[in-house]
Amino acid sequence: MGNKLFVGGLSWNTTQDSLREAFEVFGEVQEAKIVTDRESGRSRGFGFVTFRDESSASAAQSKMDGEQLDGRSIRVSEANEREGGRYRGGSDGSRY
Repeated sequence: MGNKLFVGGLSWNTTQDSLREAFEVFGEVQEAKIVTDRESGRSRGFGFVTFRDESSASAAQSKMDGEQLDGRSIRVSEANEREGGRYRGGSDGSRY
């Protein structure tokens, strides 16, 4: 498993700071990023959390997958790198 997690099903009210806060209880978060629409700037409902170490990412994935964050049930899985250095969610390569 890697250090980067895909987090899907995010509320439009979730901020990068609140995403970081929700996950940093599992270890040091290097980056928490919510993906936004280029035109509107609005959240696309998913993001990524990168931990310093793999064990923290693994613990966060097992504990946070299916949990509530800002009133929404979130999906957490290992992020898979795509061509060009971009990431997507789903351990089976599927997109959410």
